[in-house]
Amino acid sequence: MPHTGTHSPQPTSPTSGPKDRLSVDPEALFVYGSLQFPDVLFALIDRVPDHEPVAAEGWRVAALPERVYPGLVPGDGIARGFLLTGLSAEEWRVLDAFEDPVYDLTRIALLDGRHGWGYVCNPGAEVEAHDWSAEDFQTRDLPTYVERCAAWRRRYEQRKQAG
Repeated sequence: MPHTGTHSPQPTSPTSGPKDRLSVDPEALFVYGSLQFPDVLFALIDRVPDHEPVAAEGWRVAALPERVYPGLVPGDGIARGFLLTGLSAEEWRVLDAFEDPVYDLTRIALLDGRHGWGYVCNPGAEVEAHDWSAEDFQTRDLPTYVERCAAWRRRYEQRKQAG
């Protein structure tokens, strides 16, 4: 069910669109869901980049139907996560290829006055009325999800070598 509450501040710049999301040359990535877990990052890019806790007002981390990972949507409250810095161009490509097409890469204002790029649900994407729980994800889904990420990365590398 789409979130229908009062929408708080909108993205500070237009989304880049799904076809060429990295054309914006992003600098720092705001992560709020599965990418905030070091094991997931390591499975995808073989390291945990520099990161620090940050928050964005006017957003919520919504549960997505039939998915273990969340979506960032405009909403009342504050979305908490981490700002990843120092990502290489190849790491950005891997993370962008990994992300679900339900997202657009969008520049987001952070509470500390900086900006980060974040994967935001496309307008009209179906989201749950309740927020996603990082604690529940860590307890129930993290080990299996890390295995899925590692398998995805192997397939990604094979496709890259073949093509």
